[in-house]
Amino acid sequence: MARLTSDFWVSAYLRQAAFDGLVAVLRRRGAREAGAIFVKLDRLDGTAALYAPAPQALAEEDGERRFQLLLDSDPLAIEDRVARELRFDSDLWLVEIENRAGDPRLALVSG
Repeated sequence: MARLTSDFWVSAYLRQAAFDGLVAVLRRRGAREAGAIFVKLDRLDGTAALYAPAPQALAEEDGERRFQLLLDSDPLAIEDRVARELRFDSDLWLVEIENRAGDPRLALVSG
């Protein structure tokens, strides 16, 4: 099954978050077709998490994008990690969502 382009997926994610009453913003636009998407979750309590694309080996055959927790720490540590990722991949997307409940609203890989 074909996968949605990165820009389409991000647009849908932002719209769904707004529909659910959450604040989510596009902080960095990446490569339109296939840029890696990273999601920063701010719990608004001094903690944050960074989610990265799951390795292809852990992806399902249904075409849905899956994510894995990359780092769970304070917001400054998350920003440092994002800066390192940007040095490695300048085409990445960065979306930030605020959710006190700690739910990134992503399909996560298990394990």
